[in-house]
Amino acid sequence: MLKRIIVALIFVPLIFIVLYFLPAYVLTAAMSLICAVAAYELLHAIGGKQNERVRIYAVFAAVLIPIGVYFELTYIVFPAVFLVLMSLMFVEAIKSFKTIRKITFAQIMITLFAGTVIPLMLSSLISLKQMPAGHLLVLLPIISAFLTDAGAYFTGMAIGKKKAFPLVSPKKTVEGCIGGLVVGTLAVILYGVIIVFSTMNEVIFWSLLIIGIVGSALSQLGDLAFSLVKREYDLKDYGKLIPGHGGMLDRFDSMIFAAPGIYLLITLIPAIIAR
Repeated sequence: MLKRIIVALIFVPLIFIVLYFLPAYVLTAAMSLICAVAAYELLHAIGGKQNERVRIYAVFAAVLIPIGVYFELTYIVFPAVFLVLMSLMFVEAIKSFKTIRKITFAQIMITLFAGTVIPLMLSSLISLKQMPAGHLLVLLPIISAFLTDAGAYFTGMAIGKKKAFPLVSPKKTVEGCIGGLVVGTLAVILYGVIIVFSTMNEVIFWSLLIIGIVGSALSQLGDLAFSLVKREYDLKDYGKLIPGHGGMLDRFDSMIFAAPGIYLLITLIPAIIAR
């Protein structure tokens, strides 16, 4: 617990500086690094251990996707990277068929997921950053995911009794899930109030309420989804990069669902209008 708090005290201000103050290309570089590490962690944990080239392909693909999003070339970069990575994977699978280093179809799908799908989802943060009032919008997934996680944890510790998903995430309780949803939603609403009183931007609170509820629900779904993967492959964590938090994927798993969900909602029902 102490390690988690110390790491949070160090990294939360750093994340805030990158998202709020620094230009989008710095965030893009950070996302390329995060996506590369996450791809490596996933493949090292559940697939691609027998072939080092597989991990190199996935890591390289994961670096390129955020760059394509930054230059607003997703419609070209994503299918191109996906096609190249898929082609390379099947070449490797054909070459290694019925050998000790064989690559299964499941490993191919895991590699495509790690190298292209996860980076594309996380790169929604870059898309948010590049929108009008992007320095404000890009904080929404972070607030939603991190405060939902904190709300669920402390509510579960305080009053949690009924197990929610004992086979997938034994420590999660129904009370904790509800507490996470409430805290995550209220945090987003409070963020809107802060924007109203500290900037000239307009805030549409009914939109923000929907974003808060959906963002919090997606954050918890993301956490559960990657917990499910860990249970299936008998893993405690995806890595040990972040003390007290596990690997990069352990820390950003909820963002994989929350970031694209909030980005889609923002494009459909704007909540913060730049003035």
